[in-house]
Amino acid sequence: MKRKKVLVTGAAGFIGAHTAVELIKAGHDAVLIDNFSKSDRTLLSGMEKILKFKPDFHEGDCADRKFVDHIFKTYGPFDAVLHFAAYKSVGESVSHPLMYYRNNIDSLLTLLDVMKEHDVRDIIFSSSCTVYGQPDRIPVDETAPFKRAESPYGATKQMCERILEDAHQTGFRIVSLRYFNPIGAHPSAEIGELPVGVPNNLVPYITQTAAGVRKKLIIFGNDYNTPDGTCIRDFIHVVDVAVAHVRAMEYLENLSGSNLFEAFNLGTGVGVSVLQLVEQFKIVTGVDLPYEIGPRRPGDVEKVFADPSKLNKAFGWKTNYTFSDGLLHAWQWEKKIRSV
Repeated sequence: MKRKKVLVTGAAGFIGAHTAVELIKAGHDAVLIDNFSKSDRTLLSGMEKILKFKPDFHEGDCADRKFVDHIFKTYGPFDAVLHFAAYKSVGESVSHPLMYYRNNIDSLLTLLDVMKEHDVRDIIFSSSCTVYGQPDRIPVDETAPFKRAESPYGATKQMCERILEDAHQTGFRIVSLRYFNPIGAHPSAEIGELPVGVPNNLVPYITQTAAGVRKKLIIFGNDYNTPDGTCIRDFIHVVDVAVAHVRAMEYLENLSGSNLFEAFNLGTGVGVSVLQLVEQFKIVTGVDLPYEIGPRRPGDVEKVFADPSKLNKAFGWKTNYTFSDGLLHAWQWEKKIRSV
């Protein structure tokens, strides 16, 4: 694969930072942007330690057309864009739906407009398994219809995919990666998941509880139609997610067509319950974890895990890490930032 110059949006966030590292390690040039609305500079410092140099970073908002156009004019031309910049909390989206619709959709529309003006056609979009709602068939594959989204967050991902599906007819080549549940941290423990305020995702809440930052973990519901009553998810290591983005760029490079929209599930194919995850954390770390069962949380899907065979075949990709590895790496990261 030839060396490419790539714009990475949301690059100071959990998945964006890990993907930027893998892109650069693979020999590509990356220009990174983020507005720090859901992150800070911590992961940028960690990336610098891993890469042994300071990455090319610029602060700004993807919904700010003037800023995005400046980036394209000044630091392009770009071969591709990896778009991670979006709000991602299911619970927060239920409480603040308009904020989610405005941010997640406006940022994509602005980016596509500027890309078209600068003749940049390739984009890899961060989508989500929430586009499926509660699927009829498990494991879920890409042919599953979109059900009504269980949260405004999920609805924004559905809408963004529809926008991309329509936009590709005008000359874009688009890969949409439908993430399941990324967890973990870089094995170096230099970068990891760093939520602003109270974590909305399960694993950082687990690690913060184990570190004594939180008094106890609340498991939201144990009366679901699952073997142990808790929700089932597909937990995938964040480095595996990052590597899949590099493979997605290779996939686009090998295509000769002038336009494309293709969606892929990005998961392990293994369903793990919340309670199983908690118990496995205790096993791999040797740390006790106080928890109690609470009421169900609005917007949560009962169970979902991926059929990743389409992506495995198209990208020649498979996971290198288990969910146990993800838990151990997340704990190593938590201990490093907390000095536990």
